Amino acid sequence: MQFEFLGTGTSAGVPAIACACPVCTSSDPRDQRLRTSACLRFRDPRGRERVILIDAGPDLRQQALRARLHRVDAILFTHNHVDHTFGLDEVRRFNVAMDRAIDVYADQRTFDSLRRVFAHIFESASNIQPSFVASLIAHRIEPGLCFELYGVRITPLHLLHGRLPVLGFRFESSHPATPDNPLPLAYCTDVSAIPPETWRDLEGLQTLVLDGLRHRKHPTHFSIGQAVSVARQVGARQTYLVHMSHEVSHAAMEEELPEGIRLAYDGLVLGKGTESGECTEAPVK
Repeated sequence: MQFEFLGTGTSAGVPAIACACPVCTSSDPRDQRLRTSACLRFRDPRGRERVILIDAGPDLRQQALRARLHRVDAILFTHNHVDHTFGLDEVRRFNVAMDRAIDVYADQRTFDSLRRVFAHIFESASNIQPSFVASLIAHRIEPGLCFELYGVRITPLHLLHGRLPVLGFRFESSHPATPDNPLPLAYCTDVSAIPPETWRDLEGLQTLVLDGLRHRKHPTHFSIGQAVSVARQVGARQTYLVHMSHEVSHAAMEEELPEGIRLAYDGLVLGKGTESGECTEAPVK
């Protein structure tokens, strides 16, 4: 069971275009942040390789090549913003590699946006001519209504991104809760407030992934200080902050963060088991 951070940056990415600040010009590879995304890689109860992708941002192609992803069995969307959805067209290559459609899970607001932006995918019969588009199976989900994928139990979490309701996800499996297993894990990016009913789903975590944009307050994201306060209340064994802007230096911030709270970085892998790039078996349908 592995959890991999494919990207940990804010919507502009780091380095940001036309910026020569110390972080954007840093030689520390941990300061190079693609748009925030992640994936869960594991073997299902039958021993088959599975990959669950969280969000499909504009850097998905680059992220998939770097992580050597050969398949995506399902995509979970947190919300409809550009930096979390505009790579959806790239998943058509996974359709080819696996020779099957991909299950996509999102709330109604996000699906409404996806169908509008990617009409060539969701209404392919209306395309002027046949073209190479993704093949997707849509599943509408709601906060608090759990579902299971390949032996992993997933609970959508109600979060607030400013005034916008968005989803986080709690992942649980039957694997024993050991230091090598990052689950139970809650993934909460792009969040500025946690509604009262969501706190119960943040109990008993091995890993918390949490939005931590910058030091200064922001109307739609937790600041670093706010994220640290929330992490302490949740009490997960380990917390990793994501969605950082170019105002956050990895090396400098690591020295300031309390024990048990760290910055994530692109390519960081939690857990043991299937190694990145090991996905060489025949396609599983």
